[in-house]
Amino acid sequence: MSSAAATADEFEPHRPRLFGLAYRMLGSAQEAEDAVQDAYLRFSGAERADIEHVGAWLAKVTTNLCLNRLASARARREEYVGPWLPEPVVTSGGALGPLESAEQREAVSMALLVLLERLTPVERAVYVLREAFAYSHGEIAGVLDLSEANCRQLYGRAVRRVAGERPRFEATEERRRQLVESFVAAAREGDLAGLERLLAADAVWWSDGGGKVTAARRPLVGRDRIARFLVGGWEKYATAVDLSYAEVNGAPALVGRFAGALVGLAVLECAGDGSLVAVRNVVNPDKLRFVGRQLADG
Repeated sequence: MSSAAATADEFEPHRPRLFGLAYRMLGSAQEAEDAVQDAYLRFSGAERADIEHVGAWLAKVTTNLCLNRLASARARREEYVGPWLPEPVVTSGGALGPLESAEQREAVSMALLVLLERLTPVERAVYVLREAFAYSHGEIAGVLDLSEANCRQLYGRAVRRVAGERPRFEATEERRRQLVESFVAAAREGDLAGLERLLAADAVWWSDGGGKVTAARRPLVGRDRIARFLVGGWEKYATAVDLSYAEVNGAPALVGRFAGALVGLAVLECAGDGSLVAVRNVVNPDKLRFVGRQLADG
């Protein structure tokens, strides 16, 4: 076996975990893939004698690569046209690790990833390592080359900055799927009253077109506005767009295709009482590339 093949064999078992780390850090699947590939290149050029634990070494390298990327990403997002949403990822196949509990689904939700944009890059790294990967403060200190006391302070600050607005996934998988089916049926039938019953009073609809396609540049707020918007849109596009169901970022989602091509993906956030509290609709074609590959392979 060549040295390159041996390096790849040693690295590949770590790739899924590194992708999950990078995606939570960046909110972009394509950038996460790039960061993990950069970590592989660093690994292939490193002296093995200098690496005591491969997994810990790779996590540190990947985290720091993501920190470098976050600085430029923040500047790009300040200039982004309309609402910014994370790139969607199909999670039913384990792309972001096991999502068996409500807490695990919450940790990869689009809602939480948007909230993490409020944090500084280092706060985000501390939060992700602690919440998603159960690192101790001592381990985080080793990854970030900070003191343990500093990491505790950063974690506390991060928790406070996202507290109170974190999503809560309490509805069962069966209930979430039923809600999607009822949602589609009500929109298809032009049933305004039915849609209003499904939507929370303060529900919000975000559309991320990134200036690449037509999309609302401001969120729609309130069940009445969203219901009217859906009925009007359905009358205009329903016959041309095929809809299917998928689990995306731990939540139910509607996948829209036109002439076989992926054109949109709407992730639905369900409250514990079974109502829809938010819909995050990604139509920016750049953000649909990774999930499009997943759906094609699935």
